[in-house]
Amino acid sequence: MFRRIKNKISDLQHGKRVVIAANRTEKQYLKDLWSYRELFIFLSWRDIIVRYKQTVFGVLWSVLRPLLTMLVFTLIFGKFARMPSNGVPYPILVFTGLLPWLYFTGAFQESSASLLANQNLISKIYFPRIIIPISSVFVPLIDFIISLLILFCVMGFYHVIPARHILLLPFFLLMVFFAAIGLGLFTSAMNVKYRDFRYIVPIVIQFGLYLSPVGFSSVIVPQQWRLLYCLNPMVGIIEGFRWCIVGRQNRLDPVSLLMSIAIIIILTVFGVWYFRRTEKGFADVI
Repeated sequence: MFRRIKNKISDLQHGKRVVIAANRTEKQYLKDLWSYRELFIFLSWRDIIVRYKQTVFGVLWSVLRPLLTMLVFTLIFGKFARMPSNGVPYPILVFTGLLPWLYFTGAFQESSASLLANQNLISKIYFPRIIIPISSVFVPLIDFIISLLILFCVMGFYHVIPARHILLLPFFLLMVFFAAIGLGLFTSAMNVKYRDFRYIVPIVIQFGLYLSPVGFSSVIVPQQWRLLYCLNPMVGIIEGFRWCIVGRQNRLDPVSLLMSIAIIIILTVFGVWYFRRTEKGFADVI
């Protein structure tokens, strides 16, 4: 695998000599990112193949995971707790929340562990290290597409027609993408320096699941706690997904949307800044 990647990098340079000089990496970083764009595609494709090759369940796991989670949440919140669903069948309410959440958690976990998973590559070859965590965010997109197709089947079973707002779904998917990148860049850099930091990621995801409106609607949150609740960027994203798919039954709160956009921008900028600040020492520490 290392030899294949090394040959790929050699092809990217088209026979040109790569000179790594002190105090010049900042000026040519964007140029290096463009030069190694094919490496970015190669790493993404490699991770996708590794994810689904030589597995027992393979793509079937991408089908079973959202379905089983939907059934559990529907029983707990819909049948036992009798949470309101705003006239939407509760399985669809849950599934529209699971779509962005499963992609976010998958992309966040993949990105957080990406540098440690490629430590041999980092210690032997020069390239912009930021390529590794960002390329990992694309891997869970396959699961997202499969889950979206399953959602359409569930909606057909309940005779629910998608809203015309569904055309805006890529915008909210982009929000999930950058939220995962911002947190993934920070945690991946922290994992290199502090190896026990990787155990924090599952805890954050576990708490985030119950603090996000995945299995319930945000209307149950009291008004006095609404602003504090919207500090979770996934609130605006999940509400946006539901608004795009089921329409008027789940209105889109502009406050939560604007707060989510602002927090995601802050997370992305901070993640890139911290990653670039610590990137130079990765090869020595890892």
